[in-house]
Amino acid sequence: MHVTSASPPQPGPYMPDLPAVPEWLNKGDNAWQLVAATFVGIQSMPGLVVIYGSIVKKKWAVNSAFMALYAYASTLIVWVLVGFRMAFGDRLLPFWAKAGPAMTQDFLVRRAVFPATAHYSSDGVLQTARTEPFYAEASLVLFEFEFAAITLVLLAGSLLGRMNIKAWMAFTPLWLLFSYTVGAFSLWGGGFLYQWGVIDYSGGYVIHLSSGVAGFTAAYWVGPRLKSDRDRFSPNNILLMIAGGGLLWLGWAGFNGGAPYAPNITASVAVLNTNVSAATSLLTWTCLDVIFFGKPSVIGAVQGMMTGLVCITPGAGLVHTWSAMLMGMFAGSVPWFTMMILHKKSTFLMKVDDTLAVFHTHAVAGILGGVLTGLLATPELCALDSPVPGMRGVFYGSGIGQLGKQLGGALFVIVWNLVVTSAILVCIGLFIPLRMSDDQLMIGDDAVHGEEAYALWGDGEKFDITRPETTRTGGAAGAREDTMEQRLTNMGARGVTIQL
Repeated sequence: MHVTSASPPQPGPYMPDLPAVPEWLNKGDNAWQLVAATFVGIQSMPGLVVIYGSIVKKKWAVNSAFMALYAYASTLIVWVLVGFRMAFGDRLLPFWAKAGPAMTQDFLVRRAVFPATAHYSSDGVLQTARTEPFYAEASLVLFEFEFAAITLVLLAGSLLGRMNIKAWMAFTPLWLLFSYTVGAFSLWGGGFLYQWGVIDYSGGYVIHLSSGVAGFTAAYWVGPRLKSDRDRFSPNNILLMIAGGGLLWLGWAGFNGGAPYAPNITASVAVLNTNVSAATSLLTWTCLDVIFFGKPSVIGAVQGMMTGLVCITPGAGLVHTWSAMLMGMFAGSVPWFTMMILHKKSTFLMKVDDTLAVFHTHAVAGILGGVLTGLLATPELCALDSPVPGMRGVFYGSGIGQLGKQLGGALFVIVWNLVVTSAILVCIGLFIPLRMSDDQLMIGDDAVHGEEAYALWGDGEKFDITRPETTRTGGAAGAREDTMEQRLTNMGARGVTIQL
């Protein structure tokens, strides 16, 4: 007798009761969070790596790109070892969470949670439950890592062209642990600024103000570049710089769009506002360059784009789009003024060699965005995202108190980064020189890494004009003398005349 049985269940990801899809998991939320994390990662790798490698002198292209590359990689290891839970774990202090690893199966496959984010009223009544996104902890660890990494990469922009790479290698994990995690927990993870009601939607303070202040502080302690480099530090590839800037701009969709931890209405508003502010700021900066200097600067346009992105970040999902345009106008003018006018009139600002003007593009633009958010955040949008009931900007009925909170939060971030960054660098300086030697600074990449960004002759072979007119090539058995002319011909330099 022939017996017909039901088809066996499909294996792997198509099983009807899949253990990998628990009831709390929202596949759409999870997919967006992983995509948003990737977008933010692209901002650093390759976005800022490309910008740094192209916006500096040719002799510093490799070193500058490598500083960003190293910071990204080292941050990830420290993050999963202890950093993530120091920033988003159980409360230890009002500004710090308990350290612990984020590497075990039991921890990573459970539902994501921010343990300290429950908000209580003054009489102890629970007003807002703790934040629990609808995906696994692993997705949250990855997403928050990308924010930590880009903060250190941005900080590096203040130190390009002279910091000892070994000192940088020691600095990155220490600053992540003792500075970044404090700001992240205080403002995002449930710390005292979060509970107080300071608004920082996606990192105007946690990322940009902290990197700008820490970068400027570090630049003071490390010391300046050579005078010849400070006097003339033209980009080695402006087109590549624009391409890197484009990756940074588009990657900001994940930066601000991933901040609500779900692809909801807030994320949509945030991504639109982000683009509007960036475009407005770029145009404002460019117009000011034309009005005051007679011609539009491409480097200035990229800086204006960046200040627009930074300024909107603390309020991207919390303000009207017309407000985002207004913030873009301020972002393209206030940092322009501090960089192009005020900086050149200040002896102290001129003394500190902030290579890429990170203080202006991130610290100034970050605190500007935080203040404007305190004025322009709407109650309806805040209600969709804020843990504190009734939060809104001054122009929508909060009173001057919200502005005070914004300034107080900024003051904490500034002071903490001044003190901690200084302490870290002073300690490192006891064991490792913070600045390269003058001989290394004269040569650049070849002295520091034994590599150069561009080969001028042949397939990677560099031509040294100081060598004797003849050089011996080949192995011991078949050695021969090549004249200078023959070497140039072999290297693809036919028709080039070198006068010694």
